[in-house]
Amino acid sequence: MFNYVKVAVAIPKLKVADCIYNKQEMIAIINNAAEKKVKILTFPELCVTAYTCGDLFFQSPLLASAEKTLAEIAAATKDLDMLILIGVPVLADNQTFNCAALLHKGKILGLVPKTLLPNYSEFYEERWFASADDLIQEEITYAGQVVPISGDLIFTAENFPNLKVGVEICEDLWGPIPPSSYLSLYGATVILNPSASNELAAKPGYRHQLVAQQSSRCLCAYAYASAGIGESTQDTVFSGHSLIYENGVLLGESESFSRENQLIYADVDLELLANERRKHTTYMSHLSRAHAQKFYREIKFSMGEDELNDFKRPISAKPFTPADDASLSKRCHDIFMIQTTGLARRMEHTNAKTLVIGISGGLDSTLALLVCVKACDFLNIPRDHVLGITMPGFGTTDRTYQNAVQLMKSLEISTREISIRAASLQHFKDIGHDASVHDITYENTQARERTQILMDISNQTGGIVVGTGDLSELALGWATYNGDHMSMYGVNAGIPKTLVRVLVNWVASTGELDQKASDILLDILDTPVSPELLPPDENGNINQKTEDLVGPYELHDFFLYQIIRFGFSPAKVLFLAEQAFGSAYSKETLLKWLKNFYRRFFMQQFKRSCLPDGPKVGALCLSPRSDWRMPTDASSRIWMEEVEKL
Repeated sequence: MFNYVKVAVAIPKLKVADCIYNKQEMIAIINNAAEKKVKILTFPELCVTAYTCGDLFFQSPLLASAEKTLAEIAAATKDLDMLILIGVPVLADNQTFNCAALLHKGKILGLVPKTLLPNYSEFYEERWFASADDLIQEEITYAGQVVPISGDLIFTAENFPNLKVGVEICEDLWGPIPPSSYLSLYGATVILNPSASNELAAKPGYRHQLVAQQSSRCLCAYAYASAGIGESTQDTVFSGHSLIYENGVLLGESESFSRENQLIYADVDLELLANERRKHTTYMSHLSRAHAQKFYREIKFSMGEDELNDFKRPISAKPFTPADDASLSKRCHDIFMIQTTGLARRMEHTNAKTLVIGISGGLDSTLALLVCVKACDFLNIPRDHVLGITMPGFGTTDRTYQNAVQLMKSLEISTREISIRAASLQHFKDIGHDASVHDITYENTQARERTQILMDISNQTGGIVVGTGDLSELALGWATYNGDHMSMYGVNAGIPKTLVRVLVNWVASTGELDQKASDILLDILDTPVSPELLPPDENGNINQKTEDLVGPYELHDFFLYQIIRFGFSPAKVLFLAEQAFGSAYSKETLLKWLKNFYRRFFMQQFKRSCLPDGPKVGALCLSPRSDWRMPTDASSRIWMEEVEKL
């Protein structure tokens, strides 16, 4: 369902050279995995015998017992619709190979030998094993079955979209060009790595880096199963540290040094991986240049789709924001410097004497103002080059007005106050509009009057107008065309509303500003988001709350990420939203705002087609010059019909 597949890694309790005991522990884990509806399960390297048998691999009884044990595991799992990888030593072509056996419904689909054999430091594998490159035969009889054997096997589920499995073993990943690089280019979306990586100080961190980077480079899911503490401790110790990554994102990690059997699992998104590969046009280019002659054999099997039982996958309700404080602080710093550097460079290039910005006391203009101030500091010029203009209108409340004035004062910039009331009333009179009718003309007149003031003052002062609109507003078209929609450089154009809030809070907490300025920022964060284009209520409070009109920004930012970043369908976006937000929103509420997102996103493309310049800060951008090229008159029918069916 939705192209997810449940992938698991098992770390069994083992006894060295005791195949019978090891089989019992593995079957117990397999049965546990079956209860959790796991579809792909990988065990560690040489788990049938244990990895640390040493010269016992020369003993015929051990090799015969391993073969018999694999046949018994195959027979015991013949009713399971699960692809199971078992590490086993295999005799072929007068040599012994360190193999991964792939089982499905009692059939041995194939044997994949290890290619790169470590023979340094504590490793002596060339003493016992031959490389996959030394194979002569392409199939052998093993465990009572005729089985393909090679390093060039890719296991394809015929009726499970995008599920193709490749295998490399331990040291294969440590090589300069791991086999998984080419397995992925030839279609493998899931890479299994049965490993016996002994533990050393600082090695877990390196293991994380290695698996994360390979899964990211190959745009694949990577399941890494490492041998546990049942291995011999004669010269090395094994911790069982195992990992599941997907395109550089950690989905699951085992406990190290556990004395019990372990099973970790996660739902891998095959559609996400396929979409990413299509989007990255350089992904396949390496194949034609460097390795066009390599051949991979496709081993097909039939597997039913995952039913999403016990769905296990981290789905963040705030996909633009890192969860941990250290990463969040670093991300905020990097984004703020991208904004600052972009604006400073534009100021230098245009020889701008001023940065003209409208200050409303709201979140977006606050962040843009902070960037303007930082740009002046970055260029070592006085902050009075920033000209902040507050322009009270019919909807301006005392709270936002005071916050705007006090913030500009605390940041020591140049300021002006210009009311737009008289000019707007004159315009209403000129065009014959009744000022008591609070319609879209009433609202947009004010927004365009403010933009005209900013543009004209920038001409007066030899400056540029700094735009304040954010990515979420661009997605929803929540901007007045040629009003707040327009500027000479939009510093917030790549930042969604949920991240604007995080950035302002980060600035308030860094200690760069005095306490008064920080307190103002915190009050701005506590103020409802509003364009303040309608008169306040009888108590002088904001009477026009944006999220009441277009929906919660946390939902729209979530929709934006899933739809534009990954191209998911409405049904899948709804499913993910239900996982991310739990009981915070009903299904009906999620559908209401999802429908509104699609409707507005298509209808408002014309505003994005003529955006001012602005810096891209993350993986998602709606600039028509870089990331998003959409025809203004595209039909939303396909998407809206699916939402209606939901």
